[in-house]
Amino acid sequence: MSELIDNRRHRLEALKQMIHELHDGASPDALKTRFRAVLDHVGATEISALESELMAEGMPGDEIKRMCELHVAVFRDTLEQRPPADAQPGHPVHTFRAENREILDLVAAYRTLLAGLPAAGADTPTAEQAAAWQALQARLELLDGHYKRKEFLVFPFLEKAGITAPPKVMWGVDDGVREMLKAAREAAAAAAGTPGEDLALIRQVVMEPMLEAVAGMVEKEDRVLWPMALEHLSDTEWGQVQQQWGDLGPGIVEPGEGWKPPAAAEPEHVAEVLAGDAVRLPSGHFTVPQLVAVLNTLPLDVTFVDADDRVAYFSEGSDRVFARNRAIIGRRVQDCHPPSSLHIVERIVREMRAGTRDLAEFWISLGPRFVHIRYFAVRDESGAYLGCLEMTQDVTAIRRLEGQRRLLAEESGA
Repeated sequence: MSELIDNRRHRLEALKQMIHELHDGASPDALKTRFRAVLDHVGATEISALESELMAEGMPGDEIKRMCELHVAVFRDTLEQRPPADAQPGHPVHTFRAENREILDLVAAYRTLLAGLPAAGADTPTAEQAAAWQALQARLELLDGHYKRKEFLVFPFLEKAGITAPPKVMWGVDDGVREMLKAAREAAAAAAGTPGEDLALIRQVVMEPMLEAVAGMVEKEDRVLWPMALEHLSDTEWGQVQQQWGDLGPGIVEPGEGWKPPAAAEPEHVAEVLAGDAVRLPSGHFTVPQLVAVLNTLPLDVTFVDADDRVAYFSEGSDRVFARNRAIIGRRVQDCHPPSSLHIVERIVREMRAGTRDLAEFWISLGPRFVHIRYFAVRDESGAYLGCLEMTQDVTAIRRLEGQRRLLAEESGA
């Protein structure tokens, strides 16, 4: 056993040396010749461990992501000799790989279309070409759902297994593809009026890099990600991926039928929580103190009136717009409003109970504060009326927002 560990350790050290040389400008072909003996034993697991160690030793994730295509070029010959990840129809990996085949077909169709567009002069695409371009672009943008399923359903289980670097690198590459898709969408939308001389530039600068990146991600998934995921995820975890598949938008292909996951058991830490003072919900769980704290942390005031028109709950945040006290619990909502507005409250509740109304909203000025008030009908899955949810929010600061502030602005303190 120790000999195997030492051999694997030796392989990883050799691979790290090779990658450092690659980043310093060495030729991939020359490196493949020098490190052939090591590369012959490389699989998805070694690539995962390699990226994890490089990041642990201080190599920035952005640098690994930037060199990702060169890494694939070095490992491609070895990975192509490995059998592809395979799974039964209905298994998420089977569906992911079926989507990847469709993605490659779309890339090929896109390239055929682009090759037939005017490449010089003032000629513009025909109406049929422009429509076909936009249809292909719309179909290709279903990639976002494919990537989200990978990022939100598969990556968490890989991270749980201690595999953190490959998901981070791949997610960064996914986001790069998303940016390219935006640029391609704009080009497709303007296709009908774009002259050939501009189309040639768009194809070179926008379209071909996007298609190359999309096809490259298919290769990374099929040769590295899916074999690695099949090795580390249990059937129960794949069952959770399958169960949540439809929560992230339309897919590129429909999942097949056949594979059935085993009955899911509660994760150990969840079972411990649920055994105590906990509230279990379809999408998660809270302890009672957590639930109270979360509701009181919401940046708005919440009041729930049940189906009998009685106040059942209100949040107790530190900066409520309208004062509430606990004596209101159990009180009829009609008794909580002055006579001047009582008829309006009664009409709203009556229409919500009858199913003819789902929302009532108002906005008012209270001194320097601008307040938004909304009433929502609350119904169960069958549509039965459960009550009315009042949400009151001071939106003064929100109304002043302009432009945009992305998450990365937090990094610079902007």
